[in-house]
Amino acid sequence: MTQSLPKLSELAKLSWLPEPDADQSPVTGWTRSHWEATADHWLEHIRDYSSPLKASPRLPGPVTRDGERREGMETVCRSLLMAAPRIAGSQGGDRLGLAAWYRQSLLAGTDPEGAERWPLGVTCKSPLVGVTNSIVEAANVAFSLHIAREWLWEPLAAGEKKQVADWLRHHARLEVWGNNWQLFPAMAEGFLRSVSEDVSGCTGARNVARVESWYLGDGWYTDGPEHAIDYYNAWAIHPYLWAWYTMTGQEDTPEGRRHLERLREFVGTQSLMFANDGAVLHVGRSLAYRTAVLAALWCAEISGVNPLSPGATRRLASGVLANFTAKGVGVDGPPNLGWYDEHPGSCQAYSGFGSPYLAGIGFLGLALPAEHRVWQDVEEPQPTDGPALVRVLPDAGWTLNTQGGLVRLTNHGSDHCGLPVGGGSDPDDPHYAKFSYSTHTAPGTGPAWEDNIDGHLALLGSDGAASRRCALRATRTDGLVSGSVHIPQLYGKALPGTAVTTVSVVDGIHELRCHLVRGPMGYSVREGGHAVAGAAPVEVGQTDSAAWAGNGDVFAAVTAVHGWEEPKTTRYDGANAMGGHSAVPSLSAQRPAEETVHIALHTLTRGTAPVPETLKAAAAVVVSGTEVAVTWASGASQSFDLRTFVPWDGQVGK
Repeated sequence: MTQSLPKLSELAKLSWLPEPDADQSPVTGWTRSHWEATADHWLEHIRDYSSPLKASPRLPGPVTRDGERREGMETVCRSLLMAAPRIAGSQGGDRLGLAAWYRQSLLAGTDPEGAERWPLGVTCKSPLVGVTNSIVEAANVAFSLHIAREWLWEPLAAGEKKQVADWLRHHARLEVWGNNWQLFPAMAEGFLRSVSEDVSGCTGARNVARVESWYLGDGWYTDGPEHAIDYYNAWAIHPYLWAWYTMTGQEDTPEGRRHLERLREFVGTQSLMFANDGAVLHVGRSLAYRTAVLAALWCAEISGVNPLSPGATRRLASGVLANFTAKGVGVDGPPNLGWYDEHPGSCQAYSGFGSPYLAGIGFLGLALPAEHRVWQDVEEPQPTDGPALVRVLPDAGWTLNTQGGLVRLTNHGSDHCGLPVGGGSDPDDPHYAKFSYSTHTAPGTGPAWEDNIDGHLALLGSDGAASRRCALRATRTDGLVSGSVHIPQLYGKALPGTAVTTVSVVDGIHELRCHLVRGPMGYSVREGGHAVAGAAPVEVGQTDSAAWAGNGDVFAAVTAVHGWEEPKTTRYDGANAMGGHSAVPSLSAQRPAEETVHIALHTLTRGTAPVPETLKAAAAVVVSGTEVAVTWASGASQSFDLRTFVPWDGQVGK
């Protein structure tokens, strides 16, 4: 049965929110009026911090090295992603005067001689000279103008249209980074095409073809040619491809129809990444965008290819927005840089005070009229409201498991976005390089990332420094068994003669994680479970063979099965996006040979915590050399050879 969202009674006390509607929305209590009220509240924050010409608001929060002028531009262009569907869906009921406000802002920002003019973007190349973020914001403006063209573009005078078009065209002609950025100039070009403006010198079709070449399967793309799989699928790749084919009149071409099919598949798989309390799977970078994860869902609904029913769509989307609101996001001020509370450690150097407003693209459903079924139908269960299930995405190397009141991702497909480790820590790495993620835990950042315990198999140097997982060399998924190979890096370099093969098997609230470590005996090994966090210190404990951590809701444990010696728990403060206090259970061992096998049972669940001493009974494991056979208490069984399960060339680190 579905579970009620947390703190609905507290949400009802917010003066700007309507009362919950238990008849139309029996799970979340949220209707279209709650979405409108939340959008209006977030947009009022922009007006509260407005500049005289409305093009350069200064919100609370950090400023990147590009300066306040860039941040003000970002604030306007990203909040416009929320304002545009709010304007379009109100059909003349623009009570806040948003359309006129944002038209004035656009004209002030694109005026080449204006006092609040926005910086012009430069082509992305090395060495980089100038601001590139304007290219992103041009895409956001183009997308928003497309959504609310009748109210944002059409009222402009001919000279004003020319000014905005010139600004868009400048960015449409620039060369950009080889990832989702390929779609940003295409957005500017697409809108220009839709209003019959000059697009000479633009390369949108080429850029779109590049992105389409990165398609994996099940609706998912890599974010560039490397192993980078994340929510940029949801808030950039799918929405911008959708808009490109729409703006250029290609919806009914083979390419347009192919994308709609891929969009349908994506929503079908991504819908399993939201727990039944509205929590979102915490993986990948730019997570401060939060509700932007809903953008592709709304695109599918608008185009009629959504695999979910209208009632299930609203239940899922409202669950996400209600959960973030219940945790305080956007309540007492603009959304901060973090997940629930502010947490700079999980954000990127390119994120400034206006960055979180990219969340506005997740409000795209407001462009649908109030009489649309998605707003009128009674809520129906979302996919993770029903019986627990496991969904395998073999092309992405991911396994999604909804057992235990949360969603867990086993990751053998995405690494750290192809970025070098160098002599220090890439701040994006914790959100790509772990073996597992969930909706209710987050990887450790700051000192926890330096230690690199959670969700990781580390070889330890003599000074205790932990190796990095880094780029994957090979992956394979076969049903519930998935695996990958990586060359560990230590001190910024590959460990000579070293390689790690890891194979995971899931069953209920458990994952059996098996490692074949090949390399010199001088390195000990350590295996970490999920980091559990909370507002108060996390409860921890250990037995002779297991270590665990719990916050009263979430329980995580690692239990030694084969090749492990010492259980331990480690505490941190201020190193986790889920709460100020966190702890991670782990196992460690010495290696008696140059080739060793290490197997641990990882347990993750919510609610009543299992008795740690009984966890090992969940699986009977037989190890013979590198061959592993497991029989679960559920009756399921698997067997595999760690040496051969993941095919690769066998080249160890050099």
